[in-house]
Amino acid sequence: MLLAALLQTAVASAALSKMGAAIGAGIAAIGAGIGIGKIGSSAMEAIGRQPEASGDIRTNMILAIAFIEGVAIIALVVCLLVLFT
Repeated sequence: MLLAALLQTAVASAALSKMGAAIGAGIAAIGAGIGIGKIGSSAMEAIGRQPEASGDIRTNMILAIAFIEGVAIIALVVCLLVLFT
């Protein structure tokens, strides 16, 4: 009886961890997309206001996008670890 209850709890937690991993990966992708979009729009606006600084603005924009993508990839890896462990 106790073993059956423990097995049911384990199966339920496995299903919840899979659902949580999927939701977490989706939220990480959405957050990264929003962040990259805001960076891109702000950079284009800044280049439009001050075209002579476009090289510095573009460099900083690419660095910020790389950092956001790194965080999104780490979140995806964590979700995959939760899913498969």
